This record gives sequence, C-alpha cells and structure tokens, in this order.
Amino acid sequence: MKRELLITEFLSTPWAIERQRLRVAATVLAQWHTGQRQAMDDETTDSPGRYSYEARRQQANARAGGGAIAVIPVYGTIMQRANMMNDVCGGTSTQQISGLLREALADDTVGAILLDIDSPGGSVYGVAELADEITAAKAKKPVVGIANALAASAAYWLGCAASELYVTPSGEVGSIGVWQAHEDWSKAMEEAGVKTTLISAGKFKTEGNPYQPLDPEAQDFMQSRVNDYYTAFTKAVAKGRGVPIDSVRNGMGQGRVLGADAAVAEKMVDGVATFDQVIKKMRADMKPAGRSARVAQAQREAAIHEAESGL
Repeated sequence: MKRELLITEFLSTPWAIERQRLRVAATVLAQWHTGQRQAMDDETTDSPGRYSYEARRQQANARAGGGAIAVIPVYGTIMQRANMMNDVCGGTSTQQISGLLREALADDTVGAILLDIDSPGGSVYGVAELADEITAAKAKKPVVGIANALAASAAYWLGCAASELYVTPSGEVGSIGVWQAHEDWSKAMEEAGVKTTLISAGKFKTEGNPYQPLDPEAQDFMQSRVNDYYTAFTKAVAKGRGVPIDSVRNGMGQGRVLGADAAVAEKMVDGVATFDQVIKKMRADMKPAGRSARVAQAQREAAIHEAESGL
C-alpha cells in the first residue's frame, strides 16, 4: 500500500524541482511498481532519510560556532510535511523550517538567522506560505540565505525571501519553473494482463489518472495549475530580488540552474562566499548593533543614576 500511496502523491503534485531529480524519483517509483526494487520497508540504513534532520541541524549550528547566529538547514527535497518522499530522498519539510524559524525569532540570544540551503527544490505545497513567513521574519531579525551548494527551484524560492542570498564558489542557483509529471501505464498494464476499471463520481474526478492516456482537456487543466504556480514563483523572486518580473521570466536561467558568477551577473544572488565567510560577515554586521545597544543601555543607566542623585 505504501507504494501505491507514494505513486499517487507523486503524480498529483506540481513540482518546483530540478528535472533531473524528479526523473530519478520517477524511475525509482517505476521500479518499485514493477517489483524491480525492494519495497521501502526493506530500505538499507544508508538511505538519505535515515540521516536525521536534528543531526543535520546540530552539525550546521556547530559549524557556525553557536551563539548569536541560528543556522537552519534546508537540505534535500522540500515537502510540506515529513512523509514517504522524505524517506526516499532525505528531505526537509516546510513545517520543520517554519518551526525552527519561529524558535530563532523567539530566542533573545539569537541575533541573526542563516538558511543553509542544499536542495534541488520539491513540492510547491507550503512553499509560498513559508517564503512569506521568512519575509516577515527578516523585519524582526536579519535572515540570510546561502546556496551551499544548491538552491534550485522551490529552494531558490525560499532563498529569495531572505534579507541577503549568497552562493558558494562551486554552487548553483535557479531552476525557476514548475512542472508536473503524468505517466501512462495503460500499455504496460495491458501487456501484463491487468485491466483497471475506474468507478467515480464527479466529472473530472479521475482525469489525469495513469491508467489511460492523458486527454487534451486534462492536460490543459494540468498546464493551468503549473502556470498559476509559475506566476506565484516568478512574482516572489521579482519581489525578493528587487527586479522586474520580466527580468525573472526572460532571464535568470529560464528554468536552468546557473553557476556562481552567472548568478551574480543576473542579480540572482548578492555575492559569492563560503559558509564560513557568510558567518563572519553576519557576525561583523551584528557588532555595530550590539555596540549601539550597549551605549543606549549605558545612557539609560547614567540618566537613572543622575535622576536618583538629584532626589
């Protein structure tokens, strides 16, 4: 049953993810469906999903040296909730990122937040909402993003919401686009002697199913969904990067990922830097604010002392 549920979810989801990564996932699902690959219940312990999210978070924060900068890892395939796709690809849920973001905002010892991104993108579900939450967060504390080394598609969508976005020298960003897969299994099932009868209510309830070829009407509807998400994606990038929407649609790789120098030239990032260099810059940016706070506190204490002396 797990296989069927995962295949259904895969086919019904519009994806903001690199084409190559989605193709790999589609191949794995096809192999599972035909019995060429072991069931997920028999996965080895080397599966990406077995590397716990908490362990990755602790490792990222350790690299930052702890303290005033909270590092939030955005690794692997992005999904709205932790589920079977996370088990396959070793991903991150938007809920996890949102929870850590809120923790960092509520923590008075945290002065800035770093999104450590290494993701090919993922499902479009929950991404726009999380990007809005990141936008709201940066009004309270600096939120910086780094493509370390990949921020593609949905991951780039999130990165654009940060106050600043950097890419490592060997990194890549972009893949601005949305797509959805449809697989026609009808011939393969016919050859296997399997005939599927769909029983449904609702005119379009079964459209786009994998048991028959995709008809033009269903394809047009799927295309309209992709177009809607693409519009939201490009608007978010334009707003986050401070450029006209035409610059996003007609430049910035047009669905391709770009290397560091090309990304700078297209204004997709604010600069090229390593993880450690970004941390160093963030610490330096926080120091003046820290000094100002100390000066203000000293002035308040002096005023209180002067008032008390005059009593």
